[in-house]
Amino acid sequence: MFSRILTRQSTAAYSAQVERLKQALDSADAVVIGAGAGLSASAGLTYSGERFETYFKDFADKYGIRDMYSGGFYPFASLEEYWAWWSRHIMVNRYEPAPKPVYDNLLKLVEGKDYFVLTTNVDHQFQLAGFDKKRLFYTQGDYGLWQCSEPCHRRTYDNEETVRRMFAEQRDMRVPTELIPRCPVCGKPMTMNLRADDTFVQDEGWYHAQSRYQDFLRRHEGMRVVFLELGVGRNTPVIIKYPFWKYTHNNTNAFYACINFQEAFAPREISGRSVCVGVDIGEFLKDICE
Repeated sequence: MFSRILTRQSTAAYSAQVERLKQALDSADAVVIGAGAGLSASAGLTYSGERFETYFKDFADKYGIRDMYSGGFYPFASLEEYWAWWSRHIMVNRYEPAPKPVYDNLLKLVEGKDYFVLTTNVDHQFQLAGFDKKRLFYTQGDYGLWQCSEPCHRRTYDNEETVRRMFAEQRDMRVPTELIPRCPVCGKPMTMNLRADDTFVQDEGWYHAQSRYQDFLRRHEGMRVVFLELGVGRNTPVIIKYPFWKYTHNNTNAFYACINFQEAFAPREISGRSVCVGVDIGEFLKDICE
């Protein structure tokens, strides 16, 4: 469908691009937000550097772990250590609001509009910022959910209460043994509800969210839809980026916007109905909301 030629628009026309997207949003019948890791990074939820040292220096010193992402795959010797790591990770990325008001400004941008959010992020910062839960589809899981590690059944479990206790009560990088979560059906250890392999549980809530998203797209076929892609990289382009290109190409009333620091591009075939801006997402949202 698309050529290999990609259009990268210069930041020299930054103000014009901001104004062009404003106009598209003002006239839009609907907005579909596609959010990747770059959005949360812009909001201050970075997984390395100073923030990592603040929360995980003891783990870094003992195990040589250098960032939050790789720490999630570390083969800890005990479940007490495993859940000490994960409870901290969940707490600072899922239950505490992002350090910067990027999600708040995004909510202001779509306030009063018919919108839906598709995201590969698992931190649920959209919900914390006040986005309507019925308008969110988290395709890759949720830091706030556990599942059976087997899994012996297709259900997930809220973890906030136990995670808060783990976070508060852990000592020397270990949680109390009695807090280790086990499957209520088979008794095996619980694990994170994250799409890392074929054991990922897509529960009833996941399918309901998928259905609402698909219905939203159907109801707005042929209408003036803005596909607003924020911080989506090249790891999983088949979930957001490629479908957004396809929807924009097939609907001549649609408009595509890609905001991503140093990596904003679109196919030549839809360049006439696209805005690609390679700047910090937070700064862009602040400017467009003014």
